[in-house]
Amino acid sequence: MEPEKILVVDDEEAIREVVSTLLSAQGYQCTTSSNGRLALEAFRKGSYDLVLSDIVMPEMDGLKLLGELRLEDPDVPVIMVTAMHDIAIALEAIRAGAYDYILKPFEKDQLHLSVRRALEHRALILENRTYQSDLEHLVAERTQQLSVALQELEQSYDYTLEALGGALDAKDAETEGHCQRVTAFTITIAKSMNVDKSMLRHIARGAFLHDIGKMGIPDSILRKPGPLTTEEREIMRRHCEIGYSVLERIPFLKEAAEIVLSHQECYDGSGYPRGLKGEQIPLGARIFAVADTLDAMISDRPYRKALPISAAREEIKRFSGRQFDPRVVEIFLSQPDRVWLALHQNTGDPFHLTALEKV
Repeated sequence: MEPEKILVVDDEEAIREVVSTLLSAQGYQCTTSSNGRLALEAFRKGSYDLVLSDIVMPEMDGLKLLGELRLEDPDVPVIMVTAMHDIAIALEAIRAGAYDYILKPFEKDQLHLSVRRALEHRALILENRTYQSDLEHLVAERTQQLSVALQELEQSYDYTLEALGGALDAKDAETEGHCQRVTAFTITIAKSMNVDKSMLRHIARGAFLHDIGKMGIPDSILRKPGPLTTEEREIMRRHCEIGYSVLERIPFLKEAAEIVLSHQECYDGSGYPRGLKGEQIPLGARIFAVADTLDAMISDRPYRKALPISAAREEIKRFSGRQFDPRVVEIFLSQPDRVWLALHQNTGDPFHLTALEKV
C-alpha cells in the first residue's frame, strides 16, 4: 500500500522542515512549498491526499490557496496552520471549506491527531463514493436484467397471442392472414400520426386480436355461405363484447381489450356495441377502422376478387367523418399506394407482433 501524500505549505523553512520530518516519521510522503502559488503548481502536477497550509504567506496566502484547491479537488482535506492572533482568519477558512486548523506553536500529538482525522475523513468520502458507484452499477445491471426478463415475458405473451390468431384463422378460414395484414396497416398509420411508442404495442395487440370474440360465435353462423338473418347478425355482433370479456381480465391486454370492444364503432356514432362517437372511440380503434376496410377491399373474398387500391381510397375518403375519423383518413391518403401494397403482399408467416412494430 502506497504511503499517503501530504503537501506542506509554509513560508518559513524551519516550520516546513519540522512538519515534514514529523509526518514522514509517521509513514507519510511529504512535499513542501514556500507559498500558495508554488503549492498550487505542485498540486496540479501531482496527487495529494492532504494539504497542510499556513495562512499568511507572500504571493498567494492560505485562504486564496484554499479557494483554488476547492476548485481543483473538492474532496482533498485542507488543514490551516495559524498563529494565535489569526484565529478569526482560521475560522473564516473553516467556513470556506478547510477541514481543520492548528494553532502555532503546536505539539506533535496535536499535529498527528489532526492529520489522521483528516485522512480518515477523506478515506470515508472516497469509500462512500466507491460504494455509491458500485451500487449504481449494480442497480443498472439489475435494471438491465429486469428489462431483458420483461422483454422475454412480453415476447412469450405475443407467442401466445399469435397462437390464438392461428386458431382464429383455422376457425374463420375466409379471412386467413387478415389479422396480420390489418395489424401492419394499423401500426403504419399510427406511426405516421406520431402515436406514442408506449402505445404501439397495445394498438398492435388490439388490432391483431380484434376478432378474437368470433371464437365464441357458432360455426353455423360464422361460416354461413349466404346472408345472415336479423337474429344471426345480432349474435355475430356480440363478438366485440365476447372478445372484450376475454381480454380485459388479462392485465397486459387491458388497453388492447378496449380496441377489441370498440373496433366496430363509427365516427358519427352509428356503430356498435356502445354507439360511441368521435374521440369517445379509442384512437387505436379509429385507426383500425381504416386499416380494416383497406384490407377487406384489396383482399380476395370467396364472393369476389380483390378490388384495386384506388377503390379502397375512394371508399374510405367517401366515408370520412361518418364511419372514419377524418384525421386518420387524411394520414392514410397521404401514403403512396406502394406502402399498402408492399405490406399486403409481404405480411404473413412467420409472423411476430414485435416485428410488426418495426413496420
